[in-house]
Amino acid sequence: MDDVREPLAAGDPLARRRFLQTLGALAAAPLVGCATDPSGSSSTAPELARHGDSKTAPATGSNPASTALASPAATHDYGEAGRAFDALLASLARVRDGQLTEAFAITSRQDVAEGHRHLLHVLEQALLVELEAQPTHPLAQHQVSPVRKSNGDNADAIYYSTPLAPGRTYRLRSNQAGAAYSSVTVEAGGARGGYAGRIAGVLNDTQYDIAADGRFEIVLGGKPRPRNWIPLPDDVSRISTRHYFENLRSAATDPLLHVPMEIECLDPQPPPRPPNDASIAAAIRRIETYVRTRTLEAPRPDPMPAWVSTTPNVFNPPQKPGSLAYAAADAAYTMAPYAIGPDEALVVTGRFPSCRFANVTLWNRYGQSYDYMNRRVSLNRRQIQFEADGSYRIVIAHRDPGVPNWLDGEGRETGQVYWRIMLPEADVETPKAALVPLASLRR
Repeated sequence: MDDVREPLAAGDPLARRRFLQTLGALAAAPLVGCATDPSGSSSTAPELARHGDSKTAPATGSNPASTALASPAATHDYGEAGRAFDALLASLARVRDGQLTEAFAITSRQDVAEGHRHLLHVLEQALLVELEAQPTHPLAQHQVSPVRKSNGDNADAIYYSTPLAPGRTYRLRSNQAGAAYSSVTVEAGGARGGYAGRIAGVLNDTQYDIAADGRFEIVLGGKPRPRNWIPLPDDVSRISTRHYFENLRSAATDPLLHVPMEIECLDPQPPPRPPNDASIAAAIRRIETYVRTRTLEAPRPDPMPAWVSTTPNVFNPPQKPGSLAYAAADAAYTMAPYAIGPDEALVVTGRFPSCRFANVTLWNRYGQSYDYMNRRVSLNRRQIQFEADGSYRIVIAHRDPGVPNWLDGEGRETGQVYWRIMLPEADVETPKAALVPLASLRR
């Protein structure tokens, strides 16, 4: 293939126009069914006619790309998948228009912009988990990543998720990989792709057998077993796995940290059928349901759990979440909004009980962690420099105060502070916060 970069680098405007026209034609070809006969002429018009409107065929010398983009979708029959795709696009607009409003206390340009970002992250998550989902041939997928954030993600954790089918038996194989805590959670209720209604079963690493090298297996569904087994309810939707780490380098940022995860259906199954119009349409509908039920229609507990504070800079006593879907059943949680001015700092003090894992992280209003790849926006116990009496003193500020345990507020004057304490052996002390002038902390 000829290298088209050289004329462009030389600043040849004619070559640039030809290059862009070529790209446009190539991009349009799949849309309009463009083909070339042996003589080199385009057979676009007959293909468009088969889609139902020969009038939209480009005239001689016209740009196929611009013609394709200008053609109204109503003139083509894109089948069931096309109708589902149109419904997805319309739903995304409804979610945006319904959620990014004053009714949800979205008033600033920054909140609106980040609302679009959050919606796209949830869409990316849905595409990953649902587009090719085969519950009889499951594939565990990373639920979140440093660039795909939702559902209260965590820099110190590796999460997997996969849809399951009722009435099946599965085997999960994994490895502790040095995790301070790990668990497997079965979620149930909700439509295919939809937000689960409840936690239906949990096993943590104190409740299943682990080999000396960290390997473990858990059977999901089927006949009861004495160990390493979780029953599946008739309305099972998916499983989620958690591996929490207390490493100096946060787990989600470490490319060398690998948590293997394999899930297989133990019931004999033929290979999945190749994708067709109906199956692709069903997948797109699952994606739409996934996004909608985790954004505009996400459950909003009323009243809020007692551990959720709505008062800035004031934490409520940590508590376990009960059967709240997508929460870790073994955790004690507390969270509060913060309000910190440019020249202020929030000093948070307390102490952890004996537990398997603990950390604190900063989120935006959409439950997305801040930039943990490039800033210190979370701390686990190994990363914290404790006081002589074993207590912690953590400082949230927008500039480095020159003291240990600084969490970078990124210049965001409001946000959320979220605490996780896994398998606490006693009541968790409520964190206490004090807003002080930033200058008062500088050494």
